[in-house]
Amino acid sequence: MPDTVTDAQTEALIELIFFAYRDFISDPDAILAEFDFGRAHHRVLHFIDRKPGLTVAELLDFLGITKQSLGRVLKQLVDGGYVRQHHGSGDRRRRELYMTDKGAALIARLRQPQSRRIRAALDQSGQRAEDIAAFLRAMTGSQTRGQMTALDRHTA
Repeated sequence: MPDTVTDAQTEALIELIFFAYRDFISDPDAILAEFDFGRAHHRVLHFIDRKPGLTVAELLDFLGITKQSLGRVLKQLVDGGYVRQHHGSGDRRRRELYMTDKGAALIARLRQPQSRRIRAALDQSGQRAEDIAAFLRAMTGSQTRGQMTALDRHTA
């Protein structure tokens, strides 16, 4: 069991998370800017890639954004040929989302510098990926953990 964490240690971790996130997202931000895309585009591509056939309703739930915000981003990705939509087989009102080859190439390009950064940090820190993942999972709420479980089941 870990030692008691002091307020100063907690504050230092908060600051480190801010800086780590800023640096973690900086490379993808530069790539996204080439396409006049933002972080919302990145998140949409990530989740569609993780769960092909994801519905718009599920995506809204994962992202926690408004339907209007998603609609704008999704329209750009569909019109640009990165994502394709299909009506659900059982319910034509359901819109299922799939990555195109162009979208798969972009998400791979976005993940490459992030993967490099994660591997380098694990090597430098000597930490195991499983331990870091357990820490990050523990920081999430129960609804988010349920969403992560749904994604894990899909890729297992």
